[in-house]
Amino acid sequence: MRKPLAAALLALAMSGVGAAPALAAEPVAGGSEPIADPDTVTSVVHDVVTSTTENLARSASPSAQAVNFAGTVSLSNCSGSVVRMSNSQDDDPALVLTNGHCLESGFPRPGQVIVDQASSRSFGLLNSAGTRVATLRASKIAYATMTDTDAAVYQLTRTYGQIKSAYGIDALTLQGTRPAAGTAISVVSGYWKRIYNCSIDGFVYRLKEGDWTWKDSVRYTSACNTIGGTSGSPVVDTATGKVVAVNNTGNEDGERCTVNNPCEVDENGTVTVRKGINYAQQTYPFAACFGVDNKLDLSASGCTLPKP
Repeated sequence: MRKPLAAALLALAMSGVGAAPALAAEPVAGGSEPIADPDTVTSVVHDVVTSTTENLARSASPSAQAVNFAGTVSLSNCSGSVVRMSNSQDDDPALVLTNGHCLESGFPRPGQVIVDQASSRSFGLLNSAGTRVATLRASKIAYATMTDTDAAVYQLTRTYGQIKSAYGIDALTLQGTRPAAGTAISVVSGYWKRIYNCSIDGFVYRLKEGDWTWKDSVRYTSACNTIGGTSGSPVVDTATGKVVAVNNTGNEDGERCTVNNPCEVDENGTVTVRKGINYAQQTYPFAACFGVDNKLDLSASGCTLPKP
């Protein structure tokens, strides 16, 4: 799970899982820990990690869009983005998407679903260049789980219109349909101000990591070598500019189904381990579960998210 080491240990302490300090502890490149708050650094390098072949193909496509940081957010321990559904209105309370394992209260237990839980968490809103232009604040956790998927949606105290008026920044739109294998994508980390470009390599029937199991996960091609702090990053379809998934984990050491080493399990129960490959959770199911005024309705037609 792509959370920085220091933040992961803090979350474990808060959630009372002190007996397993290695859970989701994620060293970054070179073995060093990430800084506590990258937004305080004045000389941030906007590092774009790419594949030369994929970039050439991307530049040759007239439909490809330049993906930037506008609408993404930095959390104290993860990345995220301000998102809207296709039918969201400007006067709706804005939503922030991140991972379930990025909650300030710690990791949800297997089978646990959190709905309408009060929260005053803050998020650093970024502009297109990756500069922090505002602090947004949550009013509640609208939905969060690590069962079947690894996602959390916060409701903010401001509307989309208020954010647009004050900062000129639009929310990212969640795609309401399942993406396809081969789709060119960008994983946009607000924590690190870094964009990873690659493609969807395929989909995983079941992705198992420690005690958690996720369904129909996205597998990246190897160019998206995400690191600690990229948890919760939006995965953007570069052809449409819409969010199709939320980045959450990768196999670091080649271990089988352990924390920080997820394994793939197919319909027949065959286990495959892909060292160095990273994954995300699809987000199209959320589109059917948020209705008028961005209110969560888990009983809505087509809503398949796990229920409490």
